[in-house]
Amino acid sequence: MKRRPLAAVLTVVCLMSAACGRSDEAQQQSPAQTQQIGGASGHELAAVQVLRRGNGTEPETLDPHRAEGVTAANVLRDLFEGLVSEAADGELIPGAAESWAVSADGLVYTFKLQPDGRWSNGDPVTADDFVYGLRRSADPATLSEYSAILYPIANAAEVVAGTLPPDRLGVRAIDARTLEIRLHSPTPYLLGLLTHASTYPVHRKSVEQHGARFARPGNLVSNGPFQLSEWVVQSHIRLLRNRYYRDDVHTTLNEVWYYPVENAEAELNRYRAGELDMTETVPARQIAWLRKNLSDELHISPYLGSYVFGFNTTQPPFRDAPKLRKALSLALDRDILTSKISGAGELPAYSWVPPVSGYTQQIPDWAHWTQAERNKEAQRLYAEAGYSASHPLHMQLLYNTESNHRRLAVAMAAMWREVLGVETELLNQEWQVFLQTRRSRIDTQLFRYGWIGDYNDPYTFAEILQSQHGLNDMGYNNPRYDALLAAAAREGNPLTRMATLAEAERLMLDDMPIIPLYFYVSKQMVKPWVDGFEANIMDHHQSRDLRILKH
Repeated sequence: MKRRPLAAVLTVVCLMSAACGRSDEAQQQSPAQTQQIGGASGHELAAVQVLRRGNGTEPETLDPHRAEGVTAANVLRDLFEGLVSEAADGELIPGAAESWAVSADGLVYTFKLQPDGRWSNGDPVTADDFVYGLRRSADPATLSEYSAILYPIANAAEVVAGTLPPDRLGVRAIDARTLEIRLHSPTPYLLGLLTHASTYPVHRKSVEQHGARFARPGNLVSNGPFQLSEWVVQSHIRLLRNRYYRDDVHTTLNEVWYYPVENAEAELNRYRAGELDMTETVPARQIAWLRKNLSDELHISPYLGSYVFGFNTTQPPFRDAPKLRKALSLALDRDILTSKISGAGELPAYSWVPPVSGYTQQIPDWAHWTQAERNKEAQRLYAEAGYSASHPLHMQLLYNTESNHRRLAVAMAAMWREVLGVETELLNQEWQVFLQTRRSRIDTQLFRYGWIGDYNDPYTFAEILQSQHGLNDMGYNNPRYDALLAAAAREGNPLTRMATLAEAERLMLDDMPIIPLYFYVSKQMVKPWVDGFEANIMDHHQSRDLRILKH
């Protein structure tokens, strides 16, 4: 089957592009590959190794220390490599570091870098690059929304707060290939944390030369299997194979094209038309048809993520209103929302932290009630909060533009109207505008929120609601909650640590700054000729692990 490239003819200005219309880069790629894989009986590789991926919303930036959201992370995992990486099945494996050692007290990690690590311009990757990157990520001048993820590192909280300079961060280069990270307390999830983009190195000379423009095509120097070639806003991001990558011998793809298709229905249409090899998601209302007609291409798997709605707890009507917030949560029939609206096998959620190994989920008592019992309690709390049929709550619900989000918002508004008499105004915004609005905590009341775990540990969820966290768009502030998280971060006993995190979650659920709806499943369409795709709990699918079969 022959497929026309999506960008055969560009009708938009090539914004943020250094190579729009150029063919010389493509000519520098590998010759056609026709070898067998999987032994003599394996499948033959396609002559053209180009992967086209749907990628949901347009990333705000490809600066790894400032990027936010799943779609940016997808691209960044192709461009950069942290100290630790992930295999196709999600297991942690060596990345830019070939090995590491941990001190007896668990406070010092010493990483030995790969001897052949190279940036995409040929410069060696050194321990100093990681020191520079981590300091930059923690520096408040960078404006990183994820800087709190570095708090386990010694002095990180003080650096992020601006009370200590970045050079006081607990990281140092012992020599060109040896990096030391000192922690303020044992952190059993550190290796998983080090796969996150906020811990990636950046090329110092490029940052210093180009400033805020260093992450643009032509300027961005990366250390992963691919390099940035083009970024045409609302059209595509094009990556080319990085021949300097330390493990290039095991990379097969020569090009990866990411297409921002915010509407899931449109993304599926382009996939079915042969314009995409993979989708970022699948529209809920099409899943039944896809299961019947394209089941071999539909991939649905457990996913470490929670879909919630967040209250703006800093503004009326939800400031100092836990009874009202709980009433709205109780009035939602999650079984209907997951079976009839989202419809992909999502698990109804009554807590914030999804199933995580070693952690006991904190399920409130009312989760075991019938929906009729929940509705009755919701009506009681609604009345106690000062609302009634003659004095109904009027509120705004904000979500980012996407068909699945809209369908859920419409269904939720209908349930609130039927059970409580609430009048809900639905508002939608494009992704980047939506993020800015949500962060401001000025023009929001109730808004869509979701969180995908950065590592397989409950702390990656718990920390988001810490009062000073950059992604706490709810504005939740409970000193007791903050103290419990701090205690968990200092705790060396794994069982005690998990118990402390559980206590924190129970406290937060009593306050109800969020409405948990369901735990995610990943859902994608993948063409039969895309080889190497494996389901994993993190839903991370790096292009280096994929290849195109002859078809």
